[in-house]
Amino acid sequence: MSEIPTLTKRRLQAQVIGPIHAEMVEQLGEEKANAILDAAIRKAAIAEGRYFAEKAGTTSMADFIKLYELWTADGALEMKVLKADDETFDFDITRCRYAETYKEMGLGKIGHLLSCNRDGTFCQGYDPNITLERKQTIMEGAPCCTFRYRYKAGDQ
Repeated sequence: MSEIPTLTKRRLQAQVIGPIHAEMVEQLGEEKANAILDAAIRKAAIAEGRYFAEKAGTTSMADFIKLYELWTADGALEMKVLKADDETFDFDITRCRYAETYKEMGLGKIGHLLSCNRDGTFCQGYDPNITLERKQTIMEGAPCCTFRYRYKAGDQ
C-alpha cells in the first residue's frame, strides 16, 4: 500500500482545519486559536516522527535524509542541497508548493502553523539527536527556506 503524497495529505487536512480554525478565531480570538492550532500540529508532528522511527527500527541522519523523498514527492518542494552527510543536512527550498497551496486556499496566514512548524518538531519524535535551525521561510515571505539539520549523538 502506498502512502498519500504529503502535499495531497496537507491539502486535505487544511480543508478540514481551515474552517475549524476560522471558528476558533471567531469564538476565542486569533491569538488563542493560533496557539491551539500550533500545539495540536506540533503534537501530531512528534507522533508522526515516532511512527516513522518505529517503522524504521533504527534512525540516523542518512535515514532521515531519505525521508525527505516523502515531502518532496510530486514536485512539492524544489531544493538545493548544500551538504548531506552523517552529521549535517543543509539545504535551501527555492519553491514551496505547500505555501502556494495554502495561499490558494486562503490559508496563507496559518500555513506556517500547518506545515513549517512540523519540520523541526518531527525530529523530536523521530530522533531527538537531530535538530533544525531555520532562519527564514517562503511561507513567511522570504525568497527561500533555509534548512540546517544537525545530528549530535546524545549521551547514552
